[in-house]
Amino acid sequence: MAQLPIPAGVGTHPQLPPPNPTLIPTMNIAKAVGWPKNEKPLAAPGMTVNAFADGLDHPRWLTVLPNGDVLVAETNAPSRPKDGQGIKGWIMSRVMNETGAGVPSANRITLLRDADGDGVAETRSVLIEGLNSPFGMALVGSDFYVANTDAVVRFPYTEGEIRIAQPGTKVLDLPAGPINHHWTKNLIASRDGTRLYVTVGSNSNVAENGIDQEVGRAAIWEVDPKLGSYRVYASGLRNPNGLAWEPDGGALWTVVNERDELGSDLVPDYLTSVPDGSFFGWPYSYYGQHPDERVQPQRPDLVAKARVPDYALGAHTASLGLVFSKSRAWPTPFDNGVFIGQHGSWNRKPRSGYRVIFVPFSAGKPLGDPIDVLTGFLSTDGEAFGRPVGVVLDTQGGLLVADDVGNVVWRVTSSVKTSGPKSGRNPLTGKQQTLLAANLN
Repeated sequence: MAQLPIPAGVGTHPQLPPPNPTLIPTMNIAKAVGWPKNEKPLAAPGMTVNAFADGLDHPRWLTVLPNGDVLVAETNAPSRPKDGQGIKGWIMSRVMNETGAGVPSANRITLLRDADGDGVAETRSVLIEGLNSPFGMALVGSDFYVANTDAVVRFPYTEGEIRIAQPGTKVLDLPAGPINHHWTKNLIASRDGTRLYVTVGSNSNVAENGIDQEVGRAAIWEVDPKLGSYRVYASGLRNPNGLAWEPDGGALWTVVNERDELGSDLVPDYLTSVPDGSFFGWPYSYYGQHPDERVQPQRPDLVAKARVPDYALGAHTASLGLVFSKSRAWPTPFDNGVFIGQHGSWNRKPRSGYRVIFVPFSAGKPLGDPIDVLTGFLSTDGEAFGRPVGVVLDTQGGLLVADDVGNVVWRVTSSVKTSGPKSGRNPLTGKQQTLLAANLN
């Protein structure tokens, strides 16, 4: 049971109580039930929410194309025969089934089109199918990149098309295999499109499968898509997911899921900038230089190098989605900061996450407390109507949220009048479109 309130583990200086390791993880599962008819999340005052598209199959991640089309990865975990062994493996299998993550993966990317700009997709089509647990997506010119669980793949793309029939070309392999504990792989293109940055989560909680199973993992890769080569850009990141470029200074930021089984109050997930060559401690330490004594042998030399994250997001919130807002479509403070999708805890009492928040920024850094944007994903009985995952801004400035339990993409807009874009599809073409897509995602 948590001894601290959730806000104690949030912000630039979170409280970090002594560890409380347990042999059997705390289990406080919110059973996935889906949304009752005509129900939806609760939007913050001054905001409205509607279903942009429903009836999807486990929508996890989103990207927006320059012409306004929205792509959604309908996906779930691949087969992982060695990730479910022993008592903890049994526990995790139960968690996945109860939380709605045990269903087969649709393995496709679906295109949603809102041609009249009314905030609801009128048409949908399967853009690409037959993938392998796809997650991250990025468009660079006429090259469309997909991060499968085991490889980055490139497809040819023509603006406006609703289906890509040509087979993809593998750019490079990604760590996968029979364990593949954190299977989601996200990617983002550099501002000039010459590099891709790919998230690769750890193959365990705290290297209990052996450090040899973590080669190249718990890291962000920098990929040269022309050469099919990579280097480790940053490491010690247990499970990074969302990636985004800070609009003013251009720094790379990510959200990271931290380790389990140290109690309900540890360890906070976090939002952080990611300098080239930085190391964030996993598995040897957490939140900077706090050693994790469960990991043997200890590496004090690496702990001494561990970077403190910029902003804590609360313990076990499963923060996944990330998008910067620098848009006149949103009133202050929502015009400068980040929207974050928090998928929600399974091993904290009381539960945490299950919401979309906004963290204000000033001078390129987080400032102040997070603000609830979408809540109401849990029933009064503790069942999950939905779980927010990926977040993006569409070309009109609306916030799109993938809900993989409700099987909906929600759209949130401000009801406060601003000077932002009103309606219609994006008229930009060519290089402007590519740059805009990179900034939005």
